[in-house]
Amino acid sequence: MKISNDDSPAIIAQELGARLRQARLNLNVTQASLARLAGVNRKKVMHAEAGETDLLTLVALLRAMRLADKLELFLPPVPISPIQLAKLAGKRRQRASGDACDSTNTKKCAW
Repeated sequence: MKISNDDSPAIIAQELGARLRQARLNLNVTQASLARLAGVNRKKVMHAEAGETDLLTLVALLRAMRLADKLELFLPPVPISPIQLAKLAGKRRQRASGDACDSTNTKKCAW
């Protein structure tokens, strides 16, 4: 299944869990073995494959399967925009103002 922006978070999480399961099966590793390699219990692997996990567990499982480098494709580093850089005049931005994209005015949102 191709993941799209129209999918609900639950659907996306389930798809990621299914992909995680397929990656484990492609490596011919049991859930118990993967759990040992990742330093988690088997139940955490089961939950991850069902799309119900926390970020730390997901990263641990990907590292154990030697797939952590794929996270670069998942969420690549985002550079500071030139406009923000000029506004900050060398300072690094620490927080968002919160008024650009709110629930009442989604047309202003860039995403």
